[in-house]
Amino acid sequence: MDTAGHTPQQIADHVGAGMIANDPATRGLGIVLRSIAPGRAVMAMTVRADMLNGFAICHGGFITTLADSTFAFACNSYNQLTVAAGIVVDFLAPAYVGEELVAEALEISRAGNTGVYDVTVRNARGEPVAVLRGRSHRIRGRNTVPVPGAS
Repeated sequence: MDTAGHTPQQIADHVGAGMIANDPATRGLGIVLRSIAPGRAVMAMTVRADMLNGFAICHGGFITTLADSTFAFACNSYNQLTVAAGIVVDFLAPAYVGEELVAEALEISRAGNTGVYDVTVRNARGEPVAVLRGRSHRIRGRNTVPVPGAS
């Protein structure tokens, strides 16, 4: 969305709606966008039986996907196309079937074409399950989602 005449929050809301509508991977895992703001996002996912590994705990790949999606929404919240340049994930505790996991991404730094974001994934008791640090790269001159009325 063009920044002219729109608040940063309106831009973030526009991006959030557009990204979730065009993200079948995120939606397919049942991940929902709880909130988005400039440089921030909160998403949630309930652990399903088909997400368990051989130890009857949530597979780390699903936890990583929740954290990565939340990172993507936070770093694209300005409607400037931004992609991941790298992530590091640390698993802190297991997650079990039926548990809701909530990921919160926070912008640490955004300068030039690069950004650094921290994502914490917590269970319903507020205990940390995983942390992700993401590095982003902004593609200059491209919007994340189309700007209404733009040609």
